[in-house]
Amino acid sequence: MDANWERLRPILFEAIGTTIYLVGVTFVVAGVLGLALGTALYTTRKGGLLANAPVYLVLNVLVNIVRPIPFIILLAALGPVTLEVVGTTIGSEAALFVMIVAATFGIARIVEQNLVTVDPGVIEAARAAGAGPLRIILTLLIPEALGPLILGYTFVVIAIVDMSAMAGTVGGGGLGDFAITYGYQRFQWEVTLVAVLIIIAGVQGVQFFGNWLARKVLRR
Repeated sequence: MDANWERLRPILFEAIGTTIYLVGVTFVVAGVLGLALGTALYTTRKGGLLANAPVYLVLNVLVNIVRPIPFIILLAALGPVTLEVVGTTIGSEAALFVMIVAATFGIARIVEQNLVTVDPGVIEAARAAGAGPLRIILTLLIPEALGPLILGYTFVVIAIVDMSAMAGTVGGGGLGDFAITYGYQRFQWEVTLVAVLIIIAGVQGVQFFGNWLARKVLRR
């Protein structure tokens, strides 16, 4: 039996909008929080600008605990916290909260790893010239690592799209939920295929833009 696209088309457009909303908000909020957390990890490590062993230990352990947890399990594990913060454990807002948490810790590690590649000599020269930690971070450290950071964030967007596809397990909607509910569960394989192709096209677009932007930054 062929899919009824007259009925499914508005549902598909709504699913696309939900996916864009989930991915966009998660990327912006987690991008800022992850950058701050990753920078804190880098600066508080031994020999860092703000070296502080206890703070680094706490942050490092926290990232190591949260980051490896599969998203589907994190959805369940953070249920009580999600209920307290959002007021519900189902729906797009509940899924969005968990997506932000998961992405923040993933981005933090990516940021830290990219900041480590910055030449320590450049930082020491800036410190010797009297530049404070905040100025070094904003005008030297992050700009020096900007190209790799863009590539890292591009990878994160793709991971966030993957998470959005699992948001349907808590009624979060989106293309993943559309593909499963109206395609897989109803044996409408063409519906699933359309959803998959849209996701692939979106991911390819993001990857292309990220690569282009990183190349442009690295050539400066």
